[in-house]
Amino acid sequence: MLGGRLTSFSQPLHGLAVSDKHRRRVKALLLFGSTMCILLGLGWGGYYLLKAKWLLMSMDLALATIGAIALGCTLTERTRLAALLSVHTLLIVVCIICLFDTPIAGVARSAHMHLLTVAAASYLLFRGENAYLRLGLPVACFVACLVFAGSDIGITNPAYQPPIETRAITVWINNATCFIGIAMVLAIMQSDVAARNAIEDDLRTALAQGHFSLHYQPQVREDGRVIGAEALLRWEHPQRGMILPGKFISLAEETGLIVPIGDWVLRKACAQLLNWAQDPRTAGLSLSVNVSASQFRQPDFVSQVLEIVHRSGIEPSRLKLELTESLLVKDVDEVVSKMAELKSHGVALSLDDFGTGYSSLNYLKRLPLDQLKIDQSFVRDLLNDPNDMAIVRTLVSLSRSLNLMVIAEGVETREQLDWLRDNDCLAYQGYLFSKPLPIDQFEAFVRAPRVPDPAPASPTTAVPAELA
Repeated sequence: MLGGRLTSFSQPLHGLAVSDKHRRRVKALLLFGSTMCILLGLGWGGYYLLKAKWLLMSMDLALATIGAIALGCTLTERTRLAALLSVHTLLIVVCIICLFDTPIAGVARSAHMHLLTVAAASYLLFRGENAYLRLGLPVACFVACLVFAGSDIGITNPAYQPPIETRAITVWINNATCFIGIAMVLAIMQSDVAARNAIEDDLRTALAQGHFSLHYQPQVREDGRVIGAEALLRWEHPQRGMILPGKFISLAEETGLIVPIGDWVLRKACAQLLNWAQDPRTAGLSLSVNVSASQFRQPDFVSQVLEIVHRSGIEPSRLKLELTESLLVKDVDEVVSKMAELKSHGVALSLDDFGTGYSSLNYLKRLPLDQLKIDQSFVRDLLNDPNDMAIVRTLVSLSRSLNLMVIAEGVETREQLDWLRDNDCLAYQGYLFSKPLPIDQFEAFVRAPRVPDPAPASPTTAVPAELA
């Protein structure tokens, strides 16, 4: 429903064309930085070659080499590698250059100014990364800059220092490139904030004006019979058209809008189940709804779900809440308590993405589950990876031992289906059967004659995670 993962390097910025624009701006920053490294390195390297300053020449050529490698990575769309290489090596090389750029009478040290640019750039580039990259590198750059700015530490032997006649020019060049680099970083950040605010406003408008809709991906048995569906959220933007959840869910999580959006999805799903209950051909269907960790952790989540279920008048067991492993990171006892209360009122519970994150067998035995869902990451390479085969066999066996229904998602080929059948996994979801459909097309799919061995959807291609 709400799912979809962002796996790009530019994770911190979510949403629509914003992430694409952010990537282009980041790429421009990397191109500018690597080009400047090449030009400065080659320019000063050539100058020091003429002056026979071999050590200084070698450092500037190292700077040019760093820039060339980073430029190559950026041009081939390996921006994360370019960023990692640039920030780490520049921190080291600039610190070494600062040791030779000791202040002299009338000319201050200036090479350390580049550390400010590296700090600002690393903060921008690594906002979605781990604490070391996100905070450690910028802090290290700032500390190094402060140390060199407030001291005359370094090599004072004139034989290893830049020529006196060029020191004043160096100050101007270093300061100018530093200010330009920082200005670019600030411009990108300002553009990101403006775009993020615009998308947040669009999300609020979409929720208020009913721009969201649900698509339904069939879940089938081994004989091809449809037994239910997973409700998948779509945003019908007035200007941008249909938007998949991978483009906006992360921002909704960060802003707290995921809670009212999730509430809307639950109400919509229950209303759909009520409609299905009026038709014998659809009365037996279940409907799976993904629940975000933020939504589940709301103090009134259980009461909200039960109020929606009871007010809609549906059979509670037809509603299946899909919970992800991220719920198990904090306060497992509270998670178990809420699940038990929902289960006691007949609401079905499924664990999605099991084995991809935090869960363990100890958690699994405590959770009052009805279903275990095999993640598509295990199904995708099932026929080529013995490890995936072993994991799926184990999950199927584990589910049977715990009296849980097991369903495999991301089934895209007949060969995958045959293997799953042969290994006692008898429920499936994936493009082999159908893509997510609007309600009218889904109901037509349910009413169509079923065949035991479905033909692949046309075309059968790898399905992006955000489609789910």
